[in-house]
Amino acid sequence: MEIPAELDWNDTTDHDNATRGLIDSVRPCVIRNERGRVVWDNDRWDFLNEGECPDTVHPSLWRQSGLNTAQGLFEVAAGVYQIRGLDASNMTIVEGTDGVVVIDPLTTAEVAATGLALYRTHRGERPVQAVIYTHSHGDHFGGVLGVTTAAAVASGECAVVAPEGFMHHAVSENIFAGPAMLRRAVYMYGRTLPAGARGNVGFGLAQALSTGTAGLLPPTATVTTTGQEMLLAGVRFVFQLTPDTEAPSEMNFYLPESKILLIAENVNHTLHNVLTLRGALVRDAHAWASYITESIQLFEDADIVIGSHNWPTWGNAEVLRMLTEQRDAYAYLHDQTVRLMNQGRTGAEIAEEIHSFPGELGRAWSTRGYYGSISHNVKAVYQRYMGWYDGNPAHLWQHPPVEQAKRYVAAIGGADATVARARAALDEGDPRWAAELLNHVLFAEPDHPEAAELQATVYERLGFAQENGTWRNIYLTGAQELRSTDAPAGGAPRRESPQVLAALATRQIFEMLAVRLHGPRAAAHRLLMRWEFTDTDEIWTVLVGNGVLTPMPGDAPGKENPGLTIRLGRRDLNGIVAGLTSFTEAAAAGTLELDGEAAVLTVFEGLFEQPDRDFRIVRP
Repeated sequence: MEIPAELDWNDTTDHDNATRGLIDSVRPCVIRNERGRVVWDNDRWDFLNEGECPDTVHPSLWRQSGLNTAQGLFEVAAGVYQIRGLDASNMTIVEGTDGVVVIDPLTTAEVAATGLALYRTHRGERPVQAVIYTHSHGDHFGGVLGVTTAAAVASGECAVVAPEGFMHHAVSENIFAGPAMLRRAVYMYGRTLPAGARGNVGFGLAQALSTGTAGLLPPTATVTTTGQEMLLAGVRFVFQLTPDTEAPSEMNFYLPESKILLIAENVNHTLHNVLTLRGALVRDAHAWASYITESIQLFEDADIVIGSHNWPTWGNAEVLRMLTEQRDAYAYLHDQTVRLMNQGRTGAEIAEEIHSFPGELGRAWSTRGYYGSISHNVKAVYQRYMGWYDGNPAHLWQHPPVEQAKRYVAAIGGADATVARARAALDEGDPRWAAELLNHVLFAEPDHPEAAELQATVYERLGFAQENGTWRNIYLTGAQELRSTDAPAGGAPRRESPQVLAALATRQIFEMLAVRLHGPRAAAHRLLMRWEFTDTDEIWTVLVGNGVLTPMPGDAPGKENPGLTIRLGRRDLNGIVAGLTSFTEAAAAGTLELDGEAAVLTVFEGLFEQPDRDFRIVRP
């Protein structure tokens, strides 16, 4: 593998900052839920700090992963603390006059509660008077019920602060594409890979995501403008909105008295994703860079920058250097991709041409592609402007993968001949071509044993060479699944979280059902139903027609009368959508009351298709 010579391997600044201010650690750092299941195990990463980097891990990724394993309670400055290494994200605690403000309460309640308990062991039983969500990704709000309660928020004891648009964006990904994203996330985060030098060493931004109980409490206060100030627990917070950057709803804030800038996930000790490999909407690299410029202008006197991931940076000069490097990385990716795009290059061609950053950017540790890569970020910028089609007529109406594979394999001379060519390509040092050839064999003949084993070997070789943690995980998970005789399973949640469903608006629940409606089957029916929710006093009309589910608040428009009225609690609908029960079972149990043609509900229930949470990826 290629070792980056431009990097200063003797620079210990990141190590010093990652360990600075440590007060106490969790020992052993294995956290369980109330049933005894392990939801976080930081000790499994101990091997990263116990020896030299082996030849199965890129040395730069080995360094980054070791830094990410630091865990415990850290003092950033007087009255400002961070919990790090108990999840993928950091939980920041700001002390006020008579309580604390918790920022980004991790992914799940169990790890957030452990972190808060560790803080209180050393700083006392200070009440949580406010929770701040910096942005709309689950690892920054899912653990909220580990630091406060719904009752405390409802009574006004604890405020919940979030940027404008938070609730919509926090749930929209999960409503529409959650199951597909979660399956792909198994690959991206290496969730089924064992921790070790031949397996998972983290994903660059962090080591792993906790697997406990996720929840969501809606905000009680919203940040709508940059410069907006709030006094929380007696501490002055100055906010900067940064929409459509790393998340569609995101914000930074500044603590003027301590000169600390919390930069959310807009600045990290790694290059981030313009388009995450698990799938998402393409992010705006131009806006991202512009908002970092605004941060530099607004908060130029900051002495400390802390983020939602990784470790802080101390010193005004170092803070400005860090912000500038990160800003210029996203600006360079955007501007140079667009320049070459306007020269007629495609995304794949541009990604081969822009393979590194120039000058100081190329020598900066914080712009290395541990999480986002230059290659897939360049393709994402191209996709944002130009879409999936590269302009070549031959690519406008291609055969789908299986049919394409059959034709390629036949043209090459059959599966065995294609495997032989792939083996030769691997021997000649071209594993990328070998992987492409073998992929065609496996999609033409999925049970070809030699192709499967050789492809697993190719994926391993590619994975071991990656500086990017997510690329490594994807390749190694592909190899793992090719060598498994069982159907792919594990890593992805089996159902939606009832706690998260409870935070959704009723429209969002119906929209979730709409994307699970089997359109061709539903097209044979026209169903009009009135839904009366007994616990929220809502009335909704749902129309199924032309293979589409349309929810409408209130009574049905026009003169058509609903064929069925359904009375139930919203909590009961949540349970049905989460798969804890069914419409039929709820009706039989009496939690769902019907008035009209009961057969309508039977037809309605039969029109839905459950997502495949274990769909195959490396085979058809």
